[in-house]
This record gives sequence, C-alpha cells and structure tokens, in this order.
Amino acid sequence: MSSFDYQLSKHLVFRDAEACRKARSVRREDITRHPNPNFKIRVIENEQAFGFAWVTSIVSGIKRALDEGRDRYVIILPAPSPAYAMVAHMINELNIPCHHVHTFNMDEYANDEGVTAPADWKGGFQYWMRRDLFGRIKPELRMPDSHINFPSTSNVNDYSKMIEDLGGADVCYGGVGWCGHIAFFEPYLGIGYEDRIDEYLELGSRMVDLSMITICQNSLYADGFGAGDWSWGPSKAATIGPRDLKNSKLVSFWDGYGCGDSYWQKFISRLAAHGPVTPLVPASILQILRSELVLSGPVASDCVTQTCERSVAFDF
Repeated sequence: MSSFDYQLSKHLVFRDAEACRKARSVRREDITRHPNPNFKIRVIENEQAFGFAWVTSIVSGIKRALDEGRDRYVIILPAPSPAYAMVAHMINELNIPCHHVHTFNMDEYANDEGVTAPADWKGGFQYWMRRDLFGRIKPELRMPDSHINFPSTSNVNDYSKMIEDLGGADVCYGGVGWCGHIAFFEPYLGIGYEDRIDEYLELGSRMVDLSMITICQNSLYADGFGAGDWSWGPSKAATIGPRDLKNSKLVSFWDGYGCGDSYWQKFISRLAAHGPVTPLVPASILQILRSELVLSGPVASDCVTQTCERSVAFDF
C-alpha cells in the first residue's frame, strides 16, 4: 500500500499530528490509566446504565448536601438533555427539597451583537432547562428562582464572580466538545497561552464566537438544531471559562453520546485525557484538576480509523 503524507487542516487550532496519532492509539484496556491520581477515568459499558449513573450522580449530590445540613450546594450544569426530566422525576419521587441548591448553566446562545437568547426561544438552553428540569420539580421542592442562573448579556462578565461569591461550584458537570471545548470555551481562545497554563486557568466567563466544529456538533442533535442544519445555529454564546473549572471542588465530565452509528467523542476524549495538556485542547485541563471523566462503553472502545473496501454485486 502506498504511503500518503499530509498536514492537518489549517482550519484546526490543534495540529500536532503525532499527539493525535498517540491519542488515537490508546486502547480500551488502557483508557482508564492516568498518572495523576486526582484525575479518575472510568467506563460504564451499558449506555442506559451510563445515562442513569449521570442522573443519580446529580441527585445524590443534592441529597448528600441536604443530609449534611449544608445551606448551599452549587452545581454547574451543561447543555440541556432529555435526561434532566429523570433528574426532576427522581427528586419528586424521593421528595428531596432543593432549597439549598444553586445552579449555574455553563452557557447560552447569543446573536451577532452578543444578545443572549430569550427564555422563550426554543433553540435556547434556558428554554429547555426550565422545561425539562426546573419546571418539572414540584414547586414545594424546587430551588428558588433566584438560585437558578444562566449566563446572559447583562451578567456574562461577572458570571465567574457570581459562582465564586458562593464559594465556587461543588461540582461542575460537562462533557468534552468535538473540538475539545469546555462549555463553549473554544480552542482558539487558548492561542498565546500555550506556555502559560496557569494564566489560562484564570480565564473566566465571556462572550465568544463559536467555532465551525462546534456549530456542526450542535447541528446533530434535536436539542441543538437537529437534522444537521448548521445554518440554523447562532454564531456566538455566553460561556464559563477554565477558571470556573479550576475553582470547582470536582469537575465531572461524562462522554457517552453519539449520533446514529457515529460516536464522535471516541477520539476527542482520548486526546483530552491522554494527549498533551494544552489550552489548544481546552478539556485537556481535566488532567491537572481534581476531576473525573466517565465514558460509555462505545466511546471507550478502540478508536479505529480506516477505510472500508466495499463492492456491490449485481446479478441479473
């Protein structure tokens, strides 16, 4: 077979082909091994069990803080998911008061002028969070509305401080984006910080331009445009930053999602967890924080990139 050499696309921010090759080659049996004992990687093979474990992680944290008599439990929550309805259902069925809970959503879409989506826009994160989670919790159990926070045009520059004023997040949930982003904090924001990781970790909430990879990722899902329609996605977003992960007592990222037969998080999970720690792959900072990365079986399975020989026989 002939060799064919090429460079990674100039449209990519992280272009270290050798680091990508090494990450791609991490096998399933080795994926949970990491030299930092504070960075724990685990695999939940069954996809239904994976989803249920994420739901119970959120609910058990709320209940544990209640049982400990804490008057404040701060959670950073990622993008809307149908699974939030199960969180609300479990809270209701177990009759768990949530008055001590403060939530901060990671991000929210914005238009070209940096105006964040209104609460009743069906493409926005706030709309679906209130519909699937907050609106489903019984009123007598629900956290006060003043405890439910979303980044917006008016507060985005102070959003990190709002979290810090409450002592930082007890847990920051999330997942690794296709380009390696955390929340909507994109790889291009790390340019110039390659050798200044400590300074990078101090970068907080802001309004950002979304990368094309992120817009394409969002277009794959029903809660983010569906049908692969990248033309429907807003160009900007308000988002948290690395500082908010650094200041969290635990960063808990869950990678278990695919689109059809494609589990696109296979590669980027490996690059984030086993590649170089670099601002050009924002999620790679998980390796130096007190964090966990939970993978579903399909995402943890070997990352094999190959072309398939296909032939079609016609019998007449």
